[in-house]
Amino acid sequence: MLGIQKIAHYLPDTKSWNAEKKECFDIDDDFIENKIGVQCRTVKNEDDNTSDLCVKAYHELLKKIPVAENEIECCVVVTQNPDYNIPHTSAIVHGKIGLSDNCACYDLSLGCSGYVYGLSNIIAFMQMNGMKRGLLFTADPYSKIIDMQDKNTALLFGDGATVTLISDEYEWKPVTFSFGTNGSNYRELICDDTLYMNGRAVFNFTATTVPKHIKEMMEQKHLNDADIDKYILHQGSKYIVDTIRKRLGVDAHKVPFHMFEYGNTVSSSIPMILEEELDKPENSRMVLSGFGVGLSWASAIIEKK
Repeated sequence: MLGIQKIAHYLPDTKSWNAEKKECFDIDDDFIENKIGVQCRTVKNEDDNTSDLCVKAYHELLKKIPVAENEIECCVVVTQNPDYNIPHTSAIVHGKIGLSDNCACYDLSLGCSGYVYGLSNIIAFMQMNGMKRGLLFTADPYSKIIDMQDKNTALLFGDGATVTLISDEYEWKPVTFSFGTNGSNYRELICDDTLYMNGRAVFNFTATTVPKHIKEMMEQKHLNDADIDKYILHQGSKYIVDTIRKRLGVDAHKVPFHMFEYGNTVSSSIPMILEEELDKPENSRMVLSGFGVGLSWASAIIEKK
C-alpha cells in the first residue's frame, strides 16, 4: 500500500498587493477580504520557470525528511504552464534534482482539480509497477498568462509549488476517489494568449456541482460530517469556499482558508493546506476536493495510518 508520507511547498518572496489596485479596479476592502480573500499574490522571479518552482519545493522537502534521489522511482508534475511545449517538465525537474535514470517521469495537464487527479494517478501507476517511492509536484505559475488589466484574474492568482512524497512508509492513505467533468463549458476558463475566466459561470458551476459531489462520495462510503475532521477545498476564492461550506452544512473550523497572503495557486492550493493539517493530532480523516478548469472536479477521502 502507498500513501502520503510528507508534503512541502515553495512560495516566492515577491508579492503583489491588492490594496494598491483598489482605485484601478474600483474595489474596496470588503471585496478583497470577503469576496476574493486575497490580500496579496505571490509572484515568481522573472528568471524562474515552472521546473525551478518544483526544485525549490523539493529543497523544502529535504529540510523535513531525507530523500535518496536514487530511490525515487516516479516523478510526476501537475501543470498547465510547463517550461516548454516539448519536453515534459517532469524530465527537466528530473535532471535538475539528479534522479536516477530508472525513474519514470510524466506530466499531467490539469488545473484546480490536478492534485487529487495526480494523487490517484501516481499511486495507481506506482502500485501497478511495484514502485515504493515517488514525487508528485504541482506548479502552475499563472503569472505567465495573466492580463494584469483583467479584474477577474489579476487580483486572484498567485504563484507557488508543492511536492508530495509518495511512499510505502506513508502517514496518510487515500480510501476513495471521485471525479467528474463538464467539458461542454470548457470556454468559461480558458487561455489562448492570456487567461480568460467567466467568474459568474465558474462560481455557479462550483456552487451547484461540488457540494453535491462531495456528499455523494461520502454517502458511498457511509460517512457523514461527524466522521470528517477537515474539508480541504481548492482555494478558488473566499466566497466560493464559504459557499461550498454552507451548502455542505459544516462548521467553519472544519474548512481551512489560507490563500489570503498568496492567492489561488491552482493545483498547489490543496497540498499547501494539507501540509499543515497532516500532523495535527485532531485529524484522522479528511476530504479533499478540487474544481475548476475543464470544467473539472475531483475529490478524495484520506485517512491517517
